[in-house]
Amino acid sequence: MDPVHPRFGMNPAQAQSDALFDEGLRKHMLRVYNYMGLGLVITGLVAVFVGSTPALYVPIFSSPLKWVVMLAPLAFVFFFSFRIHSMSASGAQTMFWAFCAVMGLSLASVFLVFTGTSIARTFFIAATMFGATSLYGYTTKRDLSNFGSFLMMGLIGVVIASVVNIFLGSSALQFAISVIGILVFVGLTAWDTQNIKEQYAENFDQESQQKLAVFGALSLYLNFVNIFQLLLNFTGERE
Repeated sequence: MDPVHPRFGMNPAQAQSDALFDEGLRKHMLRVYNYMGLGLVITGLVAVFVGSTPALYVPIFSSPLKWVVMLAPLAFVFFFSFRIHSMSASGAQTMFWAFCAVMGLSLASVFLVFTGTSIARTFFIAATMFGATSLYGYTTKRDLSNFGSFLMMGLIGVVIASVVNIFLGSSALQFAISVIGILVFVGLTAWDTQNIKEQYAENFDQESQQKLAVFGALSLYLNFVNIFQLLLNFTGERE
C-alpha cells in the first residue's frame, strides 16, 4: 500500500504530481493572458495611430471600404475556427497578431466618435469587469458548462439583432442589445476561462499547448473587446 501523506491525506507521489500539474496550469493560464494582453496593446496602438491620422481614416471611413474593415475581423475569426487544428503554433501566433492589428483598424472609428477621456474610462471599467469574471471562472468549483448553450444562444441573438439594427437604426433596440450583450459576454468570459483551464492537459506536447494558449487568448480577447464596445454606448462621451 502506498504511504499516505500525513498532512494532505495522499501519498507523496500523488502530491508531487498534483503540484507539478498546478504549476503547469498556472504557466499555461499566464501564457494565455500574456497573449491576450499583448494583442490588446497591438489593437490599441493601431487604433490610436489610424484614428489620429486623417490621411488614413478619411479614405477608409468615408467610403465603402469601411464595410471591409468592419467585417474583416469576423472573417479572421471564422478562419481561425476552421484552421486552428491544422496550423502550426507559430502560424497560429502570427494569425492572432494579424487579427489584433485588423481589429485595431476597425476600432479606429471609436476615436472619431468618442472623447479620449471617456474611452480610457470605459476601458478601465471593462478591464475591471473582465478581470473579476475571469477570476471567478478560474477559481469557482461550480460547473459552468450548463450555461454554455444558453450563452451561445444569447450571443447568436445579439449578433442577429445587431445586423437588423444596422438597417433599422433603432436607439431602443441598440440599448437592449448593449445590455443583453454585456451580460452575455461577461458570462462568456467566466465560461471560456473555465474551459481554458479544463482543456489544459499536462501530457499535451509543447506545440499543442501553445496553440491551445493562442486560441484561449483569442476567446478572451473577443469577450473583452465586445464588453468594451458595448459599454461605450453607456459611458462614452461623443466628440
